[in-house]
Amino acid sequence: MFDYDLVVIGSGPGGYVASIRAAQLGMKVACIEKNNTLGGTCLNIGCIPSKALLNSSEKYLDVLNHYNEHGIKIDKVDLNLSELMNRKNQIVKKLTSGIEFLFKKNKITFLKGETSFVDKRTIKIESNKKINITAKKYIIATGSNSISIPNIIIDEKQIITSTGALSLKTIPNKMLVIGGGYIGLEMGSVWSRLGADVTVVEALDRIVPNMDLEISNEFLKCLKKQGIKFVFSHKVLSAKKTSNLVEVTLNSLSNQKKIIEKYDIVLVAVGRQPNTQKLNLEKIGIDLDQNNAIKINKEFKTSVADIYAIGDVVSGPMLAHKAEEEGVACVEMINGQKPKINYDSIPAIIYTSPEVASVGKTEEELKKLNTQYFSGKFPFNANGRALTTSNTEGFVKILADKKNDTILGAHIIGHDAGQLISEIVTVIEFGGSSEDIARICHAHPTTSEAVKEAALNVSGRAIHI
Repeated sequence: MFDYDLVVIGSGPGGYVASIRAAQLGMKVACIEKNNTLGGTCLNIGCIPSKALLNSSEKYLDVLNHYNEHGIKIDKVDLNLSELMNRKNQIVKKLTSGIEFLFKKNKITFLKGETSFVDKRTIKIESNKKINITAKKYIIATGSNSISIPNIIIDEKQIITSTGALSLKTIPNKMLVIGGGYIGLEMGSVWSRLGADVTVVEALDRIVPNMDLEISNEFLKCLKKQGIKFVFSHKVLSAKKTSNLVEVTLNSLSNQKKIIEKYDIVLVAVGRQPNTQKLNLEKIGIDLDQNNAIKINKEFKTSVADIYAIGDVVSGPMLAHKAEEEGVACVEMINGQKPKINYDSIPAIIYTSPEVASVGKTEEELKKLNTQYFSGKFPFNANGRALTTSNTEGFVKILADKKNDTILGAHIIGHDAGQLISEIVTVIEFGGSSEDIARICHAHPTTSEAVKEAALNVSGRAIHI
């Protein structure tokens, strides 16, 4: 006899969604979370609070820079940082308590504590007391944590990760962001908008290296225009606190020349790594790859029978929506169903201003694969709705197979790119073509017309350029 049919370790987007789907299918489910609130990194110290701050800071910047052009006159603009942070905290509280409600509604047992495997059927949960429980099956959904840098000690006050960047008490004068990826650019944007002098240092020669290069170059221009500075091809050797500042030593990767600068805040945002360290996985024989991610097969099975893994703890893009889809698919497979995830149709979004969204292959990837393709683009400065909302930066780019016009990839930089990409994701999921999008009637005036025009332009017949 087992205590549960299924135990899910971790309550992030993958874990809590898997728990709910399992309960819907009639399983007796427990979900274990080491923190006091459900939702994992995404809801508590990731996706949700960062987007709340991005939204607030964008509104603040709009008032400062763009209200005059609409005929709205404001004599003095004040920023109350504590109220801004309180709004973010209230949104997080509402969503995390919402998951607790869903767990109660679906009769899911919520257990708090650090978890580790005792054997292949038993886990130990440690909080105020230690308990052991057993289950027929387990899903590991413990997510990821920030990667650290040698010689840099994180204190979440002056030398911080994204967690500390979400809760600063004052606006820094000078801020260094180490890493030109999604997290660093989003958090750097927040504090730049609120008044900080932000510099981003990146070891490579470009930002967001997995992004389509044309989009990346346009994105860099937009961020520079906003006042964010960039230092490329430099490595951070050290960051040491001196009085009230942090002294940072950078080393040029081209000529080995060192740069020493002082900053109020240093944000370490060089990526994330799977949370596998404390689960005692080696003892029960679960195989890990070179990045300490759990190895799984196409059915999310680990090397140990009846133990599965999903989300950031396995290989692939560390995205909340990817984890959710894997959670549902994993549970349905456990229950004999045959779901399928198309990893080529999983979108990725950067919630800066302008937003950046992509799905499928980049031009660089297609060239490496020797795939013959057509490219169709359309700029937002030729879109009526974008002009009326003063959001004319960027463009839509669609890549389609030369042989059959199937959409291979799409990349958007512009206001609401994260919403606009969904149409293209749907078409890719159904095996559609650029012609399918081009033939669909899009409402006027909307920014979605830019998607239609880019699709038309794949065959060189855009109307409005």
